[in-house]
This record gives sequence, C-alpha cells and structure tokens, in this order.
Amino acid sequence: MGMQEHLTFLLLLLSLYAPGAFVKATALPDLPRVVTLSEDTVPGALVAEVSVSCSNMSGSPNVTLDSIEPDHPFNPIAISADPTSATMFRAEVTLSAGVELDAHRVNQYTLTLRAACPGEDEVEERLFVRVTLGQVLRCDTPFASAGLSHSYPGTTLQTFRLEIEVMDHHSHNCSGAVTVEVLPSRRPRVTFLEPHRSVMVTEGIGPLEVVTQVHASGENVRYAILAPVAPTLFTIDEVTGEIRSTRRLEVAHAHLLIQAYNALHPADHATATVNVTVQGTDRWAPRCVPAIFVSQVPETVSPGSTLVTLRCTNSTGTDECLHYALEGPPASRSHFCMEGPRLKVNTTLDYDSEAVATVGFQFTATIVVTAGEQPPRSARVPVLVTVTPVNEFRPACPNSVTFTVPETAAFGSVVGRVAGTDRDYPPDSLEYSLEGESGPAQPFSIDSRTGELRVVGPLDSQRQKSYRLVVRLTDTHNDLDLAKRHSRLCDVSVRLQAVPDQVPVCIPEVQELRITAGSPGSRQPVTSLACHGSPDGATLTHTIVGGNEDGCFRLEGNTVVYLPNDQDEPRTFVLLVEVWGGSGARRRSTVVALVVHVTPRSTPVPPSTTTQHTTLQKEPLVVTQTEVVWHPPAWFVAVLTISGTLLLATLGCTARSLLCRNRAPGKLFLGKSSWDVVEQSGGKEEQGHPHANSQGQFDGRAQDPRECPVPWPHSLGLCPPGQRALETGEMGTSPPGQWLNAASISGTGRDYLFNSVTGARRWI
Repeated sequence: MGMQEHLTFLLLLLSLYAPGAFVKATALPDLPRVVTLSEDTVPGALVAEVSVSCSNMSGSPNVTLDSIEPDHPFNPIAISADPTSATMFRAEVTLSAGVELDAHRVNQYTLTLRAACPGEDEVEERLFVRVTLGQVLRCDTPFASAGLSHSYPGTTLQTFRLEIEVMDHHSHNCSGAVTVEVLPSRRPRVTFLEPHRSVMVTEGIGPLEVVTQVHASGENVRYAILAPVAPTLFTIDEVTGEIRSTRRLEVAHAHLLIQAYNALHPADHATATVNVTVQGTDRWAPRCVPAIFVSQVPETVSPGSTLVTLRCTNSTGTDECLHYALEGPPASRSHFCMEGPRLKVNTTLDYDSEAVATVGFQFTATIVVTAGEQPPRSARVPVLVTVTPVNEFRPACPNSVTFTVPETAAFGSVVGRVAGTDRDYPPDSLEYSLEGESGPAQPFSIDSRTGELRVVGPLDSQRQKSYRLVVRLTDTHNDLDLAKRHSRLCDVSVRLQAVPDQVPVCIPEVQELRITAGSPGSRQPVTSLACHGSPDGATLTHTIVGGNEDGCFRLEGNTVVYLPNDQDEPRTFVLLVEVWGGSGARRRSTVVALVVHVTPRSTPVPPSTTTQHTTLQKEPLVVTQTEVVWHPPAWFVAVLTISGTLLLATLGCTARSLLCRNRAPGKLFLGKSSWDVVEQSGGKEEQGHPHANSQGQFDGRAQDPRECPVPWPHSLGLCPPGQRALETGEMGTSPPGQWLNAASISGTGRDYLFNSVTGARRWI
C-alpha cells in the first residue's frame, strides 16, 4: 500500500469520526396523539406526559411548546429524567394557573412540541387537547358585570343593582350581579289624531263587515274597546284599528270608547270616542232562486247552451233594474258567461284538454246580482260546475306492427309491445286482448295492461314461418257509463327467425381405449366425451345405444364408467354413444364410437393403469344421418309399433344366423390392423372370399360384395370390416335413420368411412 493510499484511508477515518458524521434525530414516540380534558379541570393539573428519547447521554433535551391558538392555557414544558433509562426523559404539559377552560369557546387545542437533544437534530410532533363539557355550573363573565338601561315615562334617573344566584339540579351554583339603570323617556306619546268621530251606516250590514277605522300615533300602538261592555255589537282589530260588526246590524245608536296604548308601556295611552248610527231602510238585497247552483255537465255540451236561469227579485218584488255579473277565476270566466239571468257555456268544455285537467275538471264562480237602488244592494249566488267525460274516440292501432322472434325463444320471452293510442282522457287507457285462444296455432299471449306479446308455446320456422295475430284494443275509464266502451281490432305480424341447425360435434369421433378391470362392484371411469352443441348453450344428453349388451358400462353425464364383473378373459367392447343437442322438435344428434379393450386383473398386462386414448387412423366409420319429422295419428303409431317390433325381431334372428354362419361366435371383426382384436380365423375367412374387381379403379364406393344387414341401434348400423351396410332403399321395411357404412377397397386392404348424404370419405 503506497503513501497516497495511506493518506486516503486516514482521511476516510477522520471523516467518519468527524462531528455530525452520524447525527441522529430526537424521538417523541408518544406523539402524535389526542388527549381529552374536561373544562372542569383545575388550574395546574397535568394534561399529558410525553416521552423524549435521546440517542446519547450527554444531557437533558430542550422541549418547547407552541400552539396554533393564541393565549393557550398551558405552562412551558417541564423536563424530568426517566429512572428506567438514561436516554429517556419525560416532558410534562400542565394547565396554567388561574385559567378556566370553556368548551363552548374553544373545544380543541393543537399543540406543537419541538424537542432536541444535545448534538441531535430537532424533532417536531403534535399533541391535540380536546376540551369536553364539564359538570360544574358556570356563569358567563358578561352576566357578572352587565348593565341594562330602560326608559320609563315620567321617571328620573335611577340605578338598581341585582344580586342573582343560579343553582342546577346537581346543586352546582354560580352568582353574579346585574346593574339596571332607568333613564327618562324620550319617545313620542300615544295620541289620537281624531279624538271624536261619528259614523253612519245602513241596516243589513253582515257580521264582521268593516264599519270604520281609527288611527293613533306613537310606538307599538294597540287598540281596545273600553265601552260598552254589553251588548257587544262591535269588535276592533288591536293592530289595525278596524271596527267590525259582530252581527247583522239593525236600527241602533252606539257610543264607543276606544283606547290606544303602547304595548310595551301600557301606562302610555290615549282615548277617543266613536258614535255609530245604524239607519233603517225598507230596501233589501235581491233574492234569487236557486241561491246556489251545483251541476254536472258532459264535455260534449255545445257552446251557447244555458246551464241555469236565475229567478231574482228586488225589494219591490220584481226583476226590474237587476244587473248580473260573473266573478271568479279567469278559467271560469272564459268558459262561462252571463246573458241576463242565464248562465251559458261560452267555449267548449273539452274534458280531454290540458286546460280542463288543470282545474281538476271543476269550475267555480260567483254570480253577483245587483239592484239599482241607492245605495246599491247585491246578492251572490255560488256556482260549481263539474265536467264529466264522454267516450268520444275509438282506439287507434299502431302503424304496420311486425315483430321478429327467433324460433328458439324461451317460454315467456317478450316478442314486442303493441302500443295503441286513445285520445280520450286519461290518454291511452287501453286493455289488450288476443282474438282466439293461445295454442299450437297461436303460441302467444298479450299482457292486458301493457300490450306486451310473449311466447307461450313452441315455435318452429319449418312448420310455420309467420303468425298473423288479431289484437283487440278496448278503451277504459273514459266515460261515466262503463258500458260505453269502444274497441278496435289491429293486425300484428310475428315472423319467426330460423336458427340454423347444428349437430353436436365430438372430438374425436372414434376412440380406442384399454383398461384393466378392477374388483367387482367398483366403478372405473373410462373416458369423458368432449362434445359441444349449438351456440345457444343447450344442454347435451348422452346415451349408450349399442355395444353394452352385458350392462358393463354406464354414463354419468359425459363420462363413460365401466362396472367390472367376474370375467376371466380379455374382452373388447364396441360402444356407440349417441349425443343429442337442441330442444323440442329441433333436436339433432351424433354418434361416437368407443372401442374398449378390457383386460382381467389375472391376465398379465403392461404395468400401466392409465386409460389410453387412441384415435383410430385406419378404420373409417361413416355416419349417414337422415332425420324425418312427422306427427302421425295415435292409431297409426300403435299399428306401426307392433309391426316394427315383429319386423325387427325377424331381422334380428336372420342377422344372428348369418353372423354365426360366417364368423366364429363372440368374435368381432373391425379391420385387419386397426382394431387389434381381429381373430386369425377372421383373416382366413376373408382370404376365402376374394374381392371382385380387385384390380379395377377405385370409384369411391365399397367394392366388397358381402353385406351387413344388421341395423344400427336407434337407426344406426355397425358393420365389420369387409362388409358393407345396406342402403336405405335396400332395407325394405327398415325405418329411415342413420347408418354406419364401413367398407374396404379391393386389393389395398385399407378401410374407409363413407357418408351417403354428403358423399364425404374418410380414411381410418
């Protein structure tokens, strides 16, 4: 190490031990936190104790206290050492002497504590002191020194000092003094502008009609009648000074003594006299029949029609010099008018209009009948006219109502809404119904209130592509007579949207599997079929339709399960599983072939217990699918069932005898190399039947002259290699369905699968 390197190392050590090289900050581990303090806390009480942590023991820390609130009631921080640790100190926050907390004025103090140990960085934390309401009764400071000034008329300056003590139900009390200064009054006195007044009225004035009004100057003036006390013919409004009659006045003379006074200072008052003279008269207001008119009119009443004719007479008993006027809201005056004593309809009373609906279908008015004498006398006839609805309009059908619904729509699906209209009020108040009952010919229903069409039956676009529905619209609540209802028939078209048929697809279509039989009574999963159906997500159903004569296999969903028995020899099963998709009359199916080699437990097998899934590459299986939909009558189905049963029994016996003659019993020939179960006798039998035209050109058809008449279960047929299945026409009475045609090309030894519908061929 050279000199330069030594110097560098020394400088590094000096920098590490230099002051401030490792400076730690003082810690306040207890903060921030919230302290709750009652306003009853005595001065000098401990508010909070905060721990201060220093990293060295060189001295006590410096802790200062700041507050956001000015004039906070706390003492400076007191520091004391913690006996448990030399580097820990205690900082105490206490209340100042003579301080009183008030939760109504300040309910929380935010204190900032800054602490710094010698040689360490300063740290800052917050302490929140929350002040809560106390239980001690307190008197506000203004209460103890309040001075009130009141002015009373006719008084000189006076001063009163009141000592008041307040005590609550907890026996807490407080006291204070109130000083009251009474000053001489400088306000205006109450004075009547007209101390004496005479009023003359005519008899017949009704109750609570204004006779006259008095007025006095001053502040907070109120009025009262001092005399006479009885009989009480008049009353006065204490605020406005209006004098009203208490009954119908007759000829009389009244002398009223009215007092006006200051409501705040009743001693400040003044009086006035009012003389009321009631003059007699031999004239009275017109009398009308009817005195009140209430009626219901239909909305179809024509303008100019007379609703009522008043029979009015004046004081002389005649109808001369009478004037008729209509008073009331603008809507009433615009719809009705007076022509002499006759109340007539001025404009159309349309119950279906917004203007009539706004007034609640009722018009109120008053007919004022005035006599021409002096003074004029009048009578008032109240009028109430209620407009009743009339069913005027028939419902209207919507234009060109056509809906489209997929044929796979579920029960209850909404097809669309028939939106009929009706101009009568309330608007579009309709009931909907379908002509004819719901059934196969009409698989729809309609909501009587909303007009929504829904599917209630199966749909099939191949059987019927569209439906013509007749919807009846009937109006409701448009007339007082419920029997007066209008209806209209509307044509609605519903088109069925065809959903393409999709046959379930299984991958692979043919599987070869090998399993080792377990103990009897157990269950062994063999394989799970991977099939998918139509895009609508219809559930697929799986059924074993062939090869399970002994009942050794069963289906649990899409899983094939083997049920071991007591067999001692290896055995091969050819299972045919039919997979159905779709629903109703549009169900489609496909068939999956499973070749399962079962080896007993006693037979030496390779040390493997896993199931082998092998897709055959040499054994073509062609599935020809033909589906015919027909709904025959019941008697025909019964006859056909009996005949078919006899025919199938005959064909089964014939097929069994043919198979037993050409092959060894219990042996199944599926190919020369692909099924791995071909017996040697089968190969020799094939050599004994050479193919015809073995040297000819392959034309896509099976050249093997041998035929397999055995039908496929459930309209499916499986033929061994080297044999072909009879075509549909060759079966005679065989029902149409699906056939599995397997054949070999002469001279090649290879087999293929042929689809008689599409012409497709697939090598196995």
